[in-house]
Amino acid sequence: MKRLHRALMCAFIAPLSALAQPYPAKPVRMIVGFAPGGGTDVTARVIVQALSDGLGQRVVIDNRPGANGVLGSELAARAPADGYTVLMVNSGHTVNPGMYQKLPYDTLRDFAPVSLVMTIANLLVIHPSLPVKSVPEFVRLARAKPGAINYGSGGHGASSHLAMELFKRTAKIDLVHVPYKSGGVSAAALLAGEVAVSFNTIPSALSYVRAGRLRAIGVSSLARSISVPEVPTIAEQGYAGFSASGLAGLVAPAGTPAEAINRLHAEVVKLLKQPKVIEQCLTLGLDPVGDTPAEFAQFIRADMEKWTRLTRELQLKME
Repeated sequence: MKRLHRALMCAFIAPLSALAQPYPAKPVRMIVGFAPGGGTDVTARVIVQALSDGLGQRVVIDNRPGANGVLGSELAARAPADGYTVLMVNSGHTVNPGMYQKLPYDTLRDFAPVSLVMTIANLLVIHPSLPVKSVPEFVRLARAKPGAINYGSGGHGASSHLAMELFKRTAKIDLVHVPYKSGGVSAAALLAGEVAVSFNTIPSALSYVRAGRLRAIGVSSLARSISVPEVPTIAEQGYAGFSASGLAGLVAPAGTPAEAINRLHAEVVKLLKQPKVIEQCLTLGLDPVGDTPAEFAQFIRADMEKWTRLTRELQLKME
């Protein structure tokens, strides 16, 4: 009887002692709603080892691609809010609410922001045959020839499409959209001179700019990129406030304990200061941020409003 009593006591004490352990007490799953090798997956892998080291527990990437991140986001929203599931989001997190008539989650209510980890700026690049070397010169040319300049994108609703449409409205110019099947095909069309201008991510365009095959005239971020500090922002060339950059951020299911959110945030801030991580960011054209959960929440809300307004103006919808 004493032996049975002791066994029952151990059975109760074991889970209680596990609960008493400081966070984290086991591995953390990082859901990535995109395929391995894609931009969001690559960004996640830049930080995953350093985050594992900082937490003292393994962080395991779980790729769940589909519907521009919607499938992975739904999985994360329904996961236990215990700090052991996080979601790496990209720009789709703030674009999808305006693109989809109905999402299986609420972007604002169902997630707890941890940190905007990095931004991924776009370069406004032109074919060298175009006789301009700055954003103001390009705008003057476009206004002189309304509807005569073509721009390429990775397809309707792609980040390159939305960035250019936002720029068109900001600069009050008329360009003709030529959508391609992907960003890679669009970049090839620009190199071939099929289109005259496009927005491309820094990693995809930088080698061509360095080789003189494309000309970079502006960066889409509010601050100059650490990867191409010599290229001025569009904002500083007369269009204050213009911003059309990608993002990589961490969120967790709503209701995740503050202890877990704060610890995750603290480790993200620390790892973004590590020389190895900074070097990888420079190579990939990523700009480290590491803001607070409250600041990231404000960013998400503002970005959602901006892109929802634009997608409604363009009448862009995904089913």
